Amino acid sequence: MGCDTVSTISLLEIFISHAIHAIDPASPAFIGEVSGIDLTRKLVEEEVSAIHAGMDRFGVLVFHDQHFDDEQQISFSRQLGMLEEATGDIMSEKDRRLSMDLNDISNLDKNGELLPRDDRRRLFGLGNLLWHSDSSFKEVPAKYSMLSARKIPLAGGNTEFADMRAAYDALDDETKGEVHDLICLHSQIFSRGILGFDDFTDVERSKWAPVRQRLVRRHPNTGLLSLYLASHAGGIEGWPMPEARSFLRDLNEHATQRQFVYAHVWRPSDLVMWDNRVTMHRARRYDPKEVRDMRRTTLTNEVSSLEQRPV
Repeated sequence: MGCDTVSTISLLEIFISHAIHAIDPASPAFIGEVSGIDLTRKLVEEEVSAIHAGMDRFGVLVFHDQHFDDEQQISFSRQLGMLEEATGDIMSEKDRRLSMDLNDISNLDKNGELLPRDDRRRLFGLGNLLWHSDSSFKEVPAKYSMLSARKIPLAGGNTEFADMRAAYDALDDETKGEVHDLICLHSQIFSRGILGFDDFTDVERSKWAPVRQRLVRRHPNTGLLSLYLASHAGGIEGWPMPEARSFLRDLNEHATQRQFVYAHVWRPSDLVMWDNRVTMHRARRYDPKEVRDMRRTTLTNEVSSLEQRPV
């Protein structure tokens, strides 16, 4: 038993120290690249622990050459936490091509054909081009997101990530004091409205009624503070709407300055995993005549941002 214990500790230390490393010394320090692990198989407990530790340290982890099918991606994700259902789109039951455990981040219909350029589902999906945090429009928002690149366009379609811890740290003391206790209102109605998309049914408007989220969050493991922003944030409790949106726009501009941002250039079979509590992200444009088939599993957070450890 003593040898087993030593081996386990050694494996964990080696995995954290050598298999997870900064992706590029010139890149922002919140991106880790993981090598030497096959996520399509069942992970041992030490590997799961190391991935969580890597997420706490970096915020975004990149795994190359992960040749998932849907069930393998779902199985991998469940080893890390509780899956969130894919209820953040406007896909009807009859039009859905993937299970409710997978978010369909593609430009394809259920038959694998390209969506027409003016298709309502495609236009709604253009909201992914805006900076956001997954599921901030839900009372209990997302924890981790895991995006698998099944087919990528020849050019474009990158994903950018912004480190909201570094963005918070760079605020002046006066602004830190101002944002400290603010509560924002999040809804997909707000984010799609930025694009001029307002083609919502009454059911969808009810489904995406605004929810309350903290503007400043403390990470439960690291204790670090971060801004919790998204294009879904369209108001601040107690503030006039124009003033709130102007202030949120300024914060978003601050948080997405180049020094806080990493652009991931996708390779086929990449799996990128990020912590929505400490990052924002957005997709970049690509030729709509090319296929971009990305599939995302999402872990729900344990509690709402309002119930987190006090700031």
